[in-house]
Amino acid sequence: MAKQIVATDKAPAAIGPYVQGTRLGELVFTSGQIPLDPATMEIVAGGIEVQAEQVMKNLLAVLDAAGSGADKVLKTTCFLSDMNNFVAFNQVYAKYFGESAPARSCVEVARLPKDVLVEVEAIAYC
Repeated sequence: MAKQIVATDKAPAAIGPYVQGTRLGELVFTSGQIPLDPATMEIVAGGIEVQAEQVMKNLLAVLDAAGSGADKVLKTTCFLSDMNNFVAFNQVYAKYFGESAPARSCVEVARLPKDVLVEVEAIAYC
């Protein structure tokens, strides 16, 4: 079974030595998505809600390119720059997963790339 690189122009290009995602068999692993607009590669302006919306759009674009989707996500890891944003982040996050919410870890970190407020990665099946 060969590893496949997942790539789409509907999500931001990698800004380092990594890919948007990888697929092995029926599993897909996304890289962490931050709130970059894929068209401009600029951070979206706004607070946690706006940034979380962009992160989720980017994440779903990578999953879609892999042949997966929100309903097939098994696990996410969410990184927040400030745990005071937990409730607001959850309100956005819940809109994308609804009844099919995956297992999840959510942690506060000292700093995220480009000083964004949120980053999310996922493991899903196809």
